[in-house]
Amino acid sequence: MPTRVTVRGDRTFHFDVRTPQTSWLLRNAADLPVGKKGKRKGASRPGHETAGTVSLKHVYEIAKIKQSELRLSGLSLEGLCRSVISQAKSIGIEVVA
Repeated sequence: MPTRVTVRGDRTFHFDVRTPQTSWLLRNAADLPVGKKGKRKGASRPGHETAGTVSLKHVYEIAKIKQSELRLSGLSLEGLCRSVISQAKSIGIEVVA
């Protein structure tokens, strides 16, 4: 989980736990096979080959997870869904209805 720790000069600090990366959520939703190094990988040639598929329901759920993050809370759910779909395309995951 990505975490940001802000330490101030008066020795106080603040933890900001963020949501997992969108690509990680997509790779797990697509149920891609685990590679040699224990990581799930997308397509080696995105746009030419497909590594896996996700449904629109998965895209919607990922967008809802990302919307809970403070820095993305101002974006519409539709805009976040479009962003998730474009990221899926860039790592070789096809979105199906």
